[in-house]
Amino acid sequence: MQTVRWEEEGPIALVTFDRPERKNPLTFEAYEALHARFVALRERTHIRAVILRGAGGNFCSGGDVHEIIGPLTRATPARIQEFAALTCSVVEAMRACPQPIVAAVDGVCMGAGAILAAASDLRYGTERARIAFLFVRVGLSGADMGACAILPRIVGLGRAAELLFTGREIDGRTAFAWGFLNDLVDPAQLDDRVRAVASTIARGPSLAHATTKRMLYDEWTMSLEEALAAEALTQAACMQTNDFRRAYEAFVERRAPVFEGD
Repeated sequence: MQTVRWEEEGPIALVTFDRPERKNPLTFEAYEALHARFVALRERTHIRAVILRGAGGNFCSGGDVHEIIGPLTRATPARIQEFAALTCSVVEAMRACPQPIVAAVDGVCMGAGAILAAASDLRYGTERARIAFLFVRVGLSGADMGACAILPRIVGLGRAAELLFTGREIDGRTAFAWGFLNDLVDPAQLDDRVRAVASTIARGPSLAHATTKRMLYDEWTMSLEEALAAEALTQAACMQTNDFRRAYEAFVERRAPVFEGD
């Protein structure tokens, strides 16, 4: 059964968790498909933005209880380690792909689903969104798929600790107030909103966007001095691109620039 649907609409890729009758849980096959697709995006330069969403009014309910959690309780240590590495490799591939990822968070967004939303670059959601990092409820730590590294950088250390220690569920309004969501949108307008955001990104300078995404990630571990030095180098490289020249020429000619990603 295909549980993750992949489509391309011009410069935008749409990744849809597609098992709505179960609130879009993840399976072993879903993790493998997500990893392969996000790795492949490194070479698919015609794709300039990605939308991550769920079918049927929910984002993703996390790992399927019967198809992942149950089998893991009977698995060998080697198999468990293999699976844990696979889940983390999905997040690594999401952060390494050059295209910005826009998540549309509606309804249930829990467990691994919440981490995949957090690993996206932008998140737009609804008031009826229900977000929770449920690992503690199944006897696991909050150190799952990069949560202890990523979540504090989005909502702050104290709020991240509360979510990971308690498994507390928050609604979309709280998620927006805490900075997890970039904006709140009416459910009927969510798809249009994330498409508009993705389209704006796709029309921009893709090489520069890839640089921004990489540096937002790389500078986590840098001192301010190291970050300034790195940004001087990367911005100087961007200033030597054709897109930089195109933007200047368009400004002089009083027209909108058309970026080509070189």
